[in-house]
Amino acid sequence: MSSEASPRVGIVMGSKSDWDTMKHCRDMLAEFGIAADCRVLSAHRTPHAAAEWAETAEDRGLEVIVAAAGGAAHLAGVMAAHTVLPVLGVPMSAWSLDGLDSLLSTAQMPRGIPVGTLAIGKAGAVNAALLAVSILATKEPALRDKLKEYRKAQTESILEQKLD
Repeated sequence: MSSEASPRVGIVMGSKSDWDTMKHCRDMLAEFGIAADCRVLSAHRTPHAAAEWAETAEDRGLEVIVAAAGGAAHLAGVMAAHTVLPVLGVPMSAWSLDGLDSLLSTAQMPRGIPVGTLAIGKAGAVNAALLAVSILATKEPALRDKLKEYRKAQTESILEQKLD
């Protein structure tokens, strides 16, 4: 977990090797004061545990799930099949095709089981956190204000840049 508060976002990844990327998601959530429950669960190697984790996510207080996987990248789809919570998929750059296989597996969900798909790798992990913040901010004005401040700071940092 990223803080003492109860986790509101679940971050699940298919392999411990995905943590180097997905800790950026956890860290971004922590910047907004949002605790995360981070786990390794595999759609293929631990299918029953993955399904149970998704099925009980809402009862545990989770409001959004971020699922990261490489290769066949079925984890986000498995999560979405077992919960009505929003599921955000982060494709990992895997052992083949530089993550394109993961992107397509995550994005090409069958009609009726949606997964919001982000970019491959670190950019996707950070943006998944920010999208989770946006989702939570729809009902929390204070969080929405923090998100507006974050975006304002991003804008200012770009406008302040000078070229030689």
